[in-house]
Amino acid sequence: MATSSNLRLRDLKAPDSRASIAAYELAADYHSPALLNHVLRSWHWARGFAAMESRSTFDDELLYVAALLHDIGIVEPFDNRTLSYEEAGGHVAVALTTGAGWPRDRRVRAKDVIIRHNWAAVDPSTDLEGYLLEAGTALDITGARSGDLPSSFVGEVLKKYPRLTVAHEFTACVSAQAERKPSTAAQRIVDSGLEQKMLKHPFEAARSE
Repeated sequence: MATSSNLRLRDLKAPDSRASIAAYELAADYHSPALLNHVLRSWHWARGFAAMESRSTFDDELLYVAALLHDIGIVEPFDNRTLSYEEAGGHVAVALTTGAGWPRDRRVRAKDVIIRHNWAAVDPSTDLEGYLLEAGTALDITGARSGDLPSSFVGEVLKKYPRLTVAHEFTACVSAQAERKPSTAAQRIVDSGLEQKMLKHPFEAARSE
């Protein structure tokens, strides 16, 4: 496994399993280019943190599927009237992995990891994949731990998967979720200053230079 000191984009190969391919195709079909790049970057950041912290026991297929589908619940065809978007996305992952032949407990794990990506923090000792996805998505959305990964690796990822209009798109989508479902995590995320965090994201600043 690549370590943080020699981490390169070419070292991170997406799993080529049936579930992984299906998750990518579903995300690509339903996400805008900006949101598709966001979910792909989130997996790369998660893998980067795993390398930096010498964590090698995680289930990368599960992490990849969860990363690719973690925001599918904000897409209109999968938006649920009452459930939070992370819960809705978790159920999409259950359906997809059922078709891929995953056992029930692993399907539930995929759902839990997606739900927990919107937690304020996840304990790696109880859910390593959830911890990695939360760290990866937090970096991509709010800039948390933006200086922790090697700058060369960050540059490679941003070049291949540019941010495009993610700041405006994601803010609009989550704000709409919060307005319609104020009891969900979307409201907390908006109240925490989502719009300003995204507009002032260090990767946004780098993009405009």
